[in-house]
Amino acid sequence: MIDAYEEPGTPDTRGGWRYLWWLVRCQPGRAVTGALLGSVWMVLLAAQPYLMARAVDDGLVPGRLGVLAGWAAAMFVLGSVNAWVSIMRHRTMTRVRMDANFRTVKVVMGQVVRLGAALPRRAGAGEVVTIGVGDVQTIAQALTVVGPGTGSAVVYVVVAGVLLTISVPLAAVVVLGLPVIALVTGPLTVRLQREVSTYRERQGVLTARIGDLAGGLRVLNGLGGKGLFADAFRADSQRLRAQGYRVGAVTGWVQALGVGLPTLFLAVVTWLAARLAAQGAISIGQLVSVYGYVAMLVGPVAFFVEATYELNRGVVAARRVVRLLRLEPEPDDGTRQAPERPAELHDPASGVRVVPGRLTALAAARPAEAVAVVDRLGRFGPTDATWGGVRLDAVPLAQVRARIRVADNEADLFAGPLREVVAAERTPDESALSGALHAAAAEDVVRGLPDGPDGAVAGQGRSLSGGQRQRVRLVRALLADPEVLLAVEPTSALDAHTEAAVARRLREAREGRTTVVVSTSPLVLDRADTVVFLVDGKIAASGPHRRLLAAEPGYRALVARDTERDMERDAEPDTEADGERDAEGIAR
Repeated sequence: MIDAYEEPGTPDTRGGWRYLWWLVRCQPGRAVTGALLGSVWMVLLAAQPYLMARAVDDGLVPGRLGVLAGWAAAMFVLGSVNAWVSIMRHRTMTRVRMDANFRTVKVVMGQVVRLGAALPRRAGAGEVVTIGVGDVQTIAQALTVVGPGTGSAVVYVVVAGVLLTISVPLAAVVVLGLPVIALVTGPLTVRLQREVSTYRERQGVLTARIGDLAGGLRVLNGLGGKGLFADAFRADSQRLRAQGYRVGAVTGWVQALGVGLPTLFLAVVTWLAARLAAQGAISIGQLVSVYGYVAMLVGPVAFFVEATYELNRGVVAARRVVRLLRLEPEPDDGTRQAPERPAELHDPASGVRVVPGRLTALAAARPAEAVAVVDRLGRFGPTDATWGGVRLDAVPLAQVRARIRVADNEADLFAGPLREVVAAERTPDESALSGALHAAAAEDVVRGLPDGPDGAVAGQGRSLSGGQRQRVRLVRALLADPEVLLAVEPTSALDAHTEAAVARRLREAREGRTTVVVSTSPLVLDRADTVVFLVDGKIAASGPHRRLLAAEPGYRALVARDTERDMERDAEPDTEADGERDAEGIAR
């Protein structure tokens, strides 16, 4: 099975079937072993009716108790051996499925990391989440055909050959039975694949809407749009439910036929065999064996139908994975070298100039406009920004990422010890960690963990409050210690007292280094060397905070509005819990 640190290989992204075959080729030894064990297991199952027939014909005769006991002992030994084979088959196929599962997870995660900032523009969050929680398992389950699927095909041929020695008509019925079942269930499986594909599309859309709703609940509530968004979510979920009923209807027919047709098949063959036995064409023992053969074939025939169902689902899931794997990151055609020393960053689209070694604040009535400037200065998308006179997109991306870091207040937090959660390229030493915790006023986060810095933090910081998560993200950004730090709203979830401490300490921690902060908080703006006031995405004014307050009515109105918002926020001690209750209400 693939190791946690092993390279997963290069997936075949030419289609869903190709991807499934690639997963099989990645573990040829295990796949062959699973097919061999599955075939042996099925053939040994088919051997039991033969032994039963011999016991009936040779042992149920007066004076042949020893012969009967011998055949019974042979059946017991064969059953015991087959039980061991079954255990090994199941163990092997479990490893096949787990390898496919882990390998798919690794290639998907590698692609997500490779896409980087381009991922949100190329694939929806709901699509990625649905692949992770559903498609991976479906793909792994589809590989069941490697073992039992091969064994079912082998035993079908073997039983048909054995029946040919008993009766040609019976063998003909068995040989022709599988194509008839395929003709009956074939159209249903094609329809099932189509319905499952539609269901997956709508499931991805709904998952993305859930993420949007949870992430923007407070904003929507403030704008009065929570009800509208909830209505859209409710309509989407109802459409998904209706599509799920359609998938369930087709699935029900496929599974019903998977059980019903083999049972009908068994009844027809048994009736024919009984007629032949009554006519004296076959012996009683052969009649018993025919019944045993066909009863045993119910499993493989039902599995053929089930395998078709699983393969269709697996191909749909594999196509989703392949679609993600085909996405390409932003082209990196950079050939120019980055400036050797700290240099000015300039965004022509907005007119913003970031002087090296200073703390610059971006304030905008529409926060998205300031975030767009940060994205261009951090090269998170198309940009005309320059760095020391050199176009930022002409510099190799690796050099940009090494020296310019964007700290988003919604950035992901992984699960693990706090020390590792905030680590950058390497685990920080105690002095660096203590300094960053102090600068971000995050000492209380450490005190709240049972093991201090080695205490565990849940994924996405779910075990922390909103303000604590924000400060942990700031600690991580400070520990990275980049030449240029672009921080988006690093204090928006903090109370006024903590925000003032963070603003003061952030300036001290970044003294002499280039820092850009997106904020409309007067506590942060007052600490900046230069405040850039943006209107409609362009500079309207720039200068010290106090001068802008006196000279710019628009800026003064913006900051005053933010001050009122801070006062309201401080008056609400548990806004995060209120947000969670709102989310639960919408979900209901």
